[in-house]
Amino acid sequence: MEQVGKGGSRWWATLTMGPWYRKTPFTDAAIRHGCTGFGIYNHTYIPDRYDDVDPVEEYRHLVEHVTLWDVGCERIVEISGPDAHRFTNALTPRDLDRCAVGQGRYVVLTAPDGGIVNDPVLLRLAEDRYWLALADSDAGLWARGVAVHAGMDVRITEPPVYPVQVQGPRSKDLMRDLFGEEILSLRYYHCREASLGDIPVVVSRTGWTGEVGYEIYLVDPARGDDLWERILEAGEPYRIRPIAPSEIRRIEAGIFNYGSDMTIENNPFEITGLERMVEEGKPSDYIGRAALERIRREGVRRKLVGIDLGPDPLPEDPVEFWPASHDGRRVGHVTAAAWSPRLGRSIGYVWVPIELAAPGTPLRVETTGGAVLEGRTATLPFVDPEKRIPTS
Repeated sequence: MEQVGKGGSRWWATLTMGPWYRKTPFTDAAIRHGCTGFGIYNHTYIPDRYDDVDPVEEYRHLVEHVTLWDVGCERIVEISGPDAHRFTNALTPRDLDRCAVGQGRYVVLTAPDGGIVNDPVLLRLAEDRYWLALADSDAGLWARGVAVHAGMDVRITEPPVYPVQVQGPRSKDLMRDLFGEEILSLRYYHCREASLGDIPVVVSRTGWTGEVGYEIYLVDPARGDDLWERILEAGEPYRIRPIAPSEIRRIEAGIFNYGSDMTIENNPFEITGLERMVEEGKPSDYIGRAALERIRREGVRRKLVGIDLGPDPLPEDPVEFWPASHDGRRVGHVTAAAWSPRLGRSIGYVWVPIELAAPGTPLRVETTGGAVLEGRTATLPFVDPEKRIPTS
């Protein structure tokens, strides 16, 4: 992991591998195919770097060809049983009565004060069976704790399910070759059980990129190497390559990272784009409803918005929050930033008081290394606000 000290000095911190963190069924394959750096996500290894390749090079491959990601760190919480629907619906302000079997939703799980516990991708596999693909937090323990006193007949488990992502404009061609023509009928945010030969999986048309993409959930962890190699072999005609999650592309798309862009201290009304997660008039009750209805009425005092940091590449990658000032007064901080080849500008996210949240507000940002950047608040997402790319 690269760190940047005062004055721009750089150093490397080694992440020691050991049994206190989880490997995924794809970790060894990722190393074999060039992964040289890992982070930790949900107590699990996640590839962070391949052969010291420039993230811009990986980004270009993602938006032009097809890529394979080990995201087995997205721990799955399964909610099943006669009351599974009623219980899951009570965890989120989204109305799951309108989520049919075979559909998915991006949701927020909320605390009694309206704070965001997690922002998982939810898949409804059966009338009485849901999966939550977690962002980086112990939300599985949260669900178990809620179930203890819920008085409902539900079972909360973390099954040995591990996803990979297949992302990029050639992903449809690759998925057709792997699963047949029928897979092309799978719509955005829908899912189905399938098999790749004798490897059992669940396929969803989802991803962390804003590009056309799929997630393949392996349900037999012993077959991790087999699945990885079959995908790479089938992807050779389309120039497939394994990459780390693309910070550039997710920022362009207005996709947030739980734990850095937002935490349980934040509510959905404070995050640009997540306001829609709180569905007004949802028929059934849910945790945090009273607080969120009050926040909707009263408004918020701060907001996470976009920031445009100008046409030059960043002098360093953010490894800490960068302070942001307005008229000589510190008002917030940048949570993430990257240079976008598509836009030819450095972009990111910034927390600011609500009175400074409108697009175009000038901000001065100081990097960890001491560089000063002149920026302006910006509308999110930066690219494709109508999601025409991933739904195409």
